[in-house]
Amino acid sequence: MKPEQWLPLITNLAITYTTKIVMAILVLVVGLWITRVLGSVIKRSLEHSQIDSSLKPFMLNLSKVALKVLLLISTASILGIETTSFVALLGSASLAVGLALQGSLSNFAGSVLILMFKPFKVGDIIQVQGHLGTVKEIQTFSTVLLTPDHKTIILPNGGLAGGSLVNLSKETTRRLDFVLKVAQKHEVQKIRQSLLELLQTVPECLPTPPPSVLVTSIAETSYEVTLSMWVQTEVFITQHSTLMAAIQEKILNYWRKDIEAV
Repeated sequence: MKPEQWLPLITNLAITYTTKIVMAILVLVVGLWITRVLGSVIKRSLEHSQIDSSLKPFMLNLSKVALKVLLLISTASILGIETTSFVALLGSASLAVGLALQGSLSNFAGSVLILMFKPFKVGDIIQVQGHLGTVKEIQTFSTVLLTPDHKTIILPNGGLAGGSLVNLSKETTRRLDFVLKVAQKHEVQKIRQSLLELLQTVPECLPTPPPSVLVTSIAETSYEVTLSMWVQTEVFITQHSTLMAAIQEKILNYWRKDIEAV
């Protein structure tokens, strides 16, 4: 090709790619502005929605990332980059990252499930994987528990979402059981009636369901009775030991010589 033929070719290429670059820049600038506006709209919509407050930041960030990815693909398309190849490359990269971070993604998915289905929330007392504690924080990949002796335990959310756990704060009332060993010489009906009257003097005892006293074991010289009464969950959690001691003291004072508490 002769030198005098280069100039028109270079000019045409410059005009073509300059136009594409300018258009891509314009789309990028306008798209970023639209993304910010849409992000504000989504944020306001989430604030006025009934979605759990712990889930709102995650949904907002996910929406912003999705909008920016769409903007990036649109900009690449204007520049002449094959978007199908770009999407395929993005998919391959996502697969590689997913395989490398399989455990982390499982914990992330567990966080989403916990926030959506709410088997527990911040402030609940749960028993899981051999640990008992108060839920202090539900993070992106893990949940933070505070034990009664103020130990911090961090548990992966993948296991929490897929395993079994006991939520001690879910219901408003709890049953409190107290076992006594009574000598055989005492009449069962008289003992039951006396213990029921005693339970009714406990301020924390709820009338519904009513308290009960049942014989649960019989030995040669004694039998065991189980006192059951229902209390508010908050009372059960915060005053369990104190309440048990108070009931034991009432019983020992009532029949100090005849009944041995176990």
